[in-house]
Amino acid sequence: MRPLMPTAENVLELPSLLTVTVPPEWEDMNGHVNVQHYVALYDQAGWPMLEWLGIDSSYFQNQRQGIFDHEHHIWFLAEMHIGDQVSAHARLLACSDKRFHGVVFLVNITQSRLACVVEFVSTGADLESRRTAALPDAVKARIDEIIVAHDTLGWQAPRCGVMSA
Repeated sequence: MRPLMPTAENVLELPSLLTVTVPPEWEDMNGHVNVQHYVALYDQAGWPMLEWLGIDSSYFQNQRQGIFDHEHHIWFLAEMHIGDQVSAHARLLACSDKRFHGVVFLVNITQSRLACVVEFVSTGADLESRRTAALPDAVKARIDEIIVAHDTLGWQAPRCGVMSA
């Protein structure tokens, strides 16, 4: 059973991580955007989201710390077409010492519809050992601060029910 989804208007209360116009090369044989590009938009939104959390290139290069995605659940809700303007927005749900749980929403601004929701769990990583690691205190504190702010929104984020931080 699909959880209750927020409206596009609800999601637009969150800051935009990126906005793109769908290019012609994303269209598949069905005449809409191919699934790989929904996932690519999620991936592209990850970099501005990490910067929002206080993680920049020095985190990866100098500290040899990183972030690995651990799990995903994807709901495809509405088609996107060539020329549609699409934005990505993130809502954080929970955080432990190593992992954080959240949702990235893709909103088709042109159609005023929620197009896709990607629920994720990401983990801190030691780039030398290539194993999970604790999130730095400053990053965890920033995530916790964002979660508190997101908990004040007047709508629930969808959850598949099997993922957690």
